[in-house]
Order: sequence, then C-alpha cells, then structure tokens
Amino acid sequence: MWSGDSLLEKLYNEAVKEHHIQSKRELRNERRLKLKAALRDSMGHFEPNHGFVPRLLERVQCEGYVRERVELSATPELTFAAYILVPDGMMGPLPGVLAIHGHGYGSREIVGLLKDGTLDKEKPGIHQHFALQLVKRGMVVIAPDVIGFGERRLRADLALNPDTPSSCYNLSTQLMMLGKTLTGLRVAEALQAFHYLAARPEVDAERIGVMGFSGGGLIGFAASVLESRLQATVLTGFANTVKDSIFAVRHCIDNYTPGLLVHAELPELIGLVAPRPLFLESGEHDPIFPVAGFRKAAAEIKGIYEAEGAGDKLEIDVFPGVHEISGRLSYDWLKRTLSNGI
Repeated sequence: MWSGDSLLEKLYNEAVKEHHIQSKRELRNERRLKLKAALRDSMGHFEPNHGFVPRLLERVQCEGYVRERVELSATPELTFAAYILVPDGMMGPLPGVLAIHGHGYGSREIVGLLKDGTLDKEKPGIHQHFALQLVKRGMVVIAPDVIGFGERRLRADLALNPDTPSSCYNLSTQLMMLGKTLTGLRVAEALQAFHYLAARPEVDAERIGVMGFSGGGLIGFAASVLESRLQATVLTGFANTVKDSIFAVRHCIDNYTPGLLVHAELPELIGLVAPRPLFLESGEHDPIFPVAGFRKAAAEIKGIYEAEGAGDKLEIDVFPGVHEISGRLSYDWLKRTLSNGI
C-alpha cells in the first residue's frame, strides 16, 4: 500500500490494544498515577515565574458585577492578561470558575466584549459570552487570554497578515522542536490563573471549578487532571475519541500532543478527573467533534466513573446544536455542584 492508510490503522490499533493490556495488568490506581505523569511529561515542562507580582490593569463597574483585568505570569519572559468578574452584592467567599475560551479573539469573546474591548451588544457567537452566564449565577470568574489568539498572536504572524486568526501553528511547531508543547504552555498559564483566583478574598478556594470550550476544553481537562483542587469540570465541544475526531477531522495543530496516544486514548485521559464531578456537553451536529465519537467517549468515561464509585458525579448533555456552547444544563449544574448545597 503506497498511501500509508493501512499503516496508520495498524499503529492505532496496536496502541489501543496495548492500552487494554496495560489496564488489565496494572492496578487501577497505579495506572491512573502513571497516566497523569505521562500527560504531564508529554506536554513539557515550563519554568515557573515565582517572583512575578500580579498587576491590576483596569476595573469597571458593569451591570450586576465588577469586571477587572489583571496581568499575570506563569513562566519567565511571558505575561498574560485575565478578566475577573465579581458579582455585586454577594456575601462571600463565593464559588469560583476558571473559564477558558476556544479559538476566536480571546477572553473578550466570553466576557461580552468585542475585539477592541467595547461592549458587544449583538447576539453572542458560539462562545455564548459564557463567563457572563456564570457570574450572573453568583460565581467569581477568571477568564485568561489563551496564548495564540487575539492580543496574544505572534508579531511575526501579524506582520505577514494582520488578520491572521491565530498563531497556533508557529507556537506549536517551535515549542515541539524544543521538547515542549503549546498545550503545556496554555495549561501552565491556566493553572497560574487558578492560583490567582484561589487567593482572591472574594473566592472560596475549596469551591473552584473549570469550564472550557473546544480548545479550551483541552486546556480545562488537562488542568483538572493535574490540579486536584479543581472541584468540578465542564467540558463542552471537546470530549471525543482521538480516532473519531482528531484523526478523522482536520484540526488545528494545537490539538496534537506528540506521543500521548502511546499511553491512552482521550476518554481514559479525561476519566482521570474522576471521582470529582464532571459535565460533558456536545452539540448533536458538531462537525469537528462528531456526536458519534462523543457518545463513545462518554460511555467509556461513564464506565470509569462507575468503577471509581462516582457514577452519580458524571452528567452528559447532547443538545440540538453545532460546535458551540449550550449551557442549558451545565451552567446551573456547575453552580449547584460548587455550592455544595449552600
């Protein structure tokens, strides 16, 4: 076969067969620890920037909440901005949420702003201004700018095309050549945003969750696996199998982590969030994370949760939509789960 199709199929099947062999050979807790370490190693390590002091960039009173923007840093030579949304008139400390956007123009897209920072008065797009939906439910939200989008595109890319949608390609390829990954950098920054949120006086550090959409779901799941203090996780427009999505549909290069499939398929990796609460949401007509793959992944993740004695901690919603956030059940689920009956 000249084309290589059969070779790729053979290699994938061998990898999945090895996953099953290892899962039967190893104790469940032993395998979970090994997979967490493999996920961390596959993404690459970034030196922390311990000496950086967060800086307030702006503070704006909005209808029903205060919006701040702060500058943070997770690794030397690199800073990033994040919006903080704090509900008005709420008795704290309150539940908190790390809200992670997907491909688009950055965190402004989920906090109700246009690219230039002015108020977005139009009908929201696929991100549904979801950070606003969360703060309106009485949670403090942090929405970091994911590197590669909006104001965080590379100067070299903007010089070639001021309208380039992202810098994912150059960031991914150069980091991979240096033994690191764009996912690793994004997760490091997301976790730094979590640490900042947990230290805020308005926030109960024991009641913080994460919600990620699309590429933000990749960041969100990995952050949740690596940070056990994230108490609840919502993944929308992301959960699937590698076979049915990443391999079957042309995705942005930032979805690929070298060597990760040697260790496990995506559902088993997402299942490392167990036994903490997890909500999986997907559009029935999502063209890039197809519903058939979502249902396969959800079924496997459900089996993992049941094996952990946490079957009641997993919720699944397939909504009549495309690649977008719904929130019809997940917003209130997140508030209820983080409120612990309070």
